[in-house]
Amino acid sequence: MSPHDFADTIDHTILKPEALVADINKVVAEARQHGFASVCVAPAWVRHVAGALQGCNVATCSVIGFPHGTSKGVVKAIEATSTIKDGAAEIDVVAFLPNLLTHDLDAARAELIEIVRAARSTRRDVVIKVIVESAALMIPGEASGERSIEIACRAVRESGCDFIKTSTGFHPAGGASVQAVSLMKKYGADLKIKASGGIRDLKTAQAMLAAGASRLGLSASVAILGELARS
Repeated sequence: MSPHDFADTIDHTILKPEALVADINKVVAEARQHGFASVCVAPAWVRHVAGALQGCNVATCSVIGFPHGTSKGVVKAIEATSTIKDGAAEIDVVAFLPNLLTHDLDAARAELIEIVRAARSTRRDVVIKVIVESAALMIPGEASGERSIEIACRAVRESGCDFIKTSTGFHPAGGASVQAVSLMKKYGADLKIKASGGIRDLKTAQAMLAAGASRLGLSASVAILGELARS
């Protein structure tokens, strides 16, 4: 994969709560320079980032219900609508994990449908990714974890979302794994997959893409791209 094609898979991410405007501007400048797919920031920064990215092909992405996913569905829907109005073209929504851990497809799907209806009534072409904390889903054991990911894929697909995403990067259970991405590929049918959380080197990034991911959430984007250019 060429550096250009690799850059096009990256959501260049800065979600640390202490980030200052200088930090955000640095990430925006890097995304413009390298042609990343998007800049992913907290909702409070969306209007600023959307303005800074105006006139280029880098999308503005933000997170909803982040990082725990424990807000009510209606609150996530309101946050999604507000964030899209501020300029987000993509949103990464944290699912309510108990629905997935207990394999409650109906509840998982209903939550996402509520968010999708609000988001798409605001911007029809908004890209919606659903974060399912795959490492946490795998803790109860292999069979239960695989079933949780299968349920997650069904809920994401049947609610009309575009991507299933591994992780927030903030959960103590860990981030993306090749195993989780492979299961999402197995059960996701036509869903796209975003791998994020703990991807800090080129070897790991390439493994996620080989397993089936089409987008990577990275904060080490520039270093990894440089590693690719040198290889």
